Amino acid sequence: MARPAALDGITVLDFASVGPAARCSRILADYGATVVKVAPTPRKGALQIEPPFYSYGAGRGLKRVRIDLKAPEGKDAFMRLAASADVVIESFRPGVVDRLGIGYDDVNKVNAAIVYCSTSGFGQTGPAMKRAGHDLNYLAVGGFLACTTPRGDEGPPIPGATVADSAAGGMHAAIAILAALLRRGATGKGEYLDVSVADGVLQLMSLHIDSYLATGEEPGVGRDILTGRYACYDSYRTRDGKWMSVGAIESIFYANLCKALGCEQWLEHQTSDEKQDEIRADFARAFAARDRDAWVDVFATIDTCVAPVYSIAELVDDEQYAARGAFVEAEHPERGRFRQVGPVLAGMSRPDGAYRVRDASVTDTDELLLGAGLTAKEIDEMKSQGVVA
Repeated sequence: MARPAALDGITVLDFASVGPAARCSRILADYGATVVKVAPTPRKGALQIEPPFYSYGAGRGLKRVRIDLKAPEGKDAFMRLAASADVVIESFRPGVVDRLGIGYDDVNKVNAAIVYCSTSGFGQTGPAMKRAGHDLNYLAVGGFLACTTPRGDEGPPIPGATVADSAAGGMHAAIAILAALLRRGATGKGEYLDVSVADGVLQLMSLHIDSYLATGEEPGVGRDILTGRYACYDSYRTRDGKWMSVGAIESIFYANLCKALGCEQWLEHQTSDEKQDEIRADFARAFAARDRDAWVDVFATIDTCVAPVYSIAELVDDEQYAARGAFVEAEHPERGRFRQVGPVLAGMSRPDGAYRVRDASVTDTDELLLGAGLTAKEIDEMKSQGVVA
């Protein structure tokens, strides 16, 4: 018999369609939670962004309900759902859920065991609490951009991934929720979680920040081994114009790297600041002598930290990811079959065959509201009034 999913029996109500909160609920769903997306009714649809059909796992395994939360009957329907839920996730501007009457204090009155998670850019307190922002802004104020190699005009780069949304926000929220559920198991009580994406960036940058606070030496590009000070931690162009990444921090890895590149003259100079330009130049010449994939073959049998820089188009066919089952298939009734990143985090529930996914317009409203205790007649009446859909 297959083992149960880690979050079997946990029900999550999620107001978010995009961003950190949506990433969080994706994680919880892939660990087996029943995630219900709570969206506005069609007449309110302009208030919520609908991402492309393939985004956030194409909504695999999620349920949906559409409710007009400004209507008294709609608010009541939501509270009926919340009364038996385990988690609520919201990402409105601070104060909005309280004005709507669906904030933590409101839900706690009908469900004292609720874990209520608010995700926002800067948190629910402080002078920046109501500022708008996106991934790049949170990476900017959290020191991430200042410690990343600048672009050609010396300006901060635009990262190739939404690091703040995914890690500082989504994973941050998921970790906090899982910890709160564990605590609830001991106390029987829920709690309120104030997840700030900007705070999460501080955690990601804590090695650099703690170094500055302890020593007074300000981190930045080229200041230490992780920000480009030494040639042993860098990327190098190969003969075919592609790139190899080098992270040979430990001395044994550095020695093996130098020998593989024919640069034994630099064995004793890994951290000699005055020699770094020369070392980089020799490393660059060595890497430029072969194509990238030829170097991949060379380093496959050498114990050092070197890896190819893959494009997205290359990595989706990488044999290591294939061996790990990283990519799965999904099937959409209109779009057909397509591949997507599967549940890749340790302990997540794995699929059995292709995921059957639906268009975001398809809802489970009747099923969910009947399960919450409303009658079919009440649901039909609310539908006729545009309160639910």
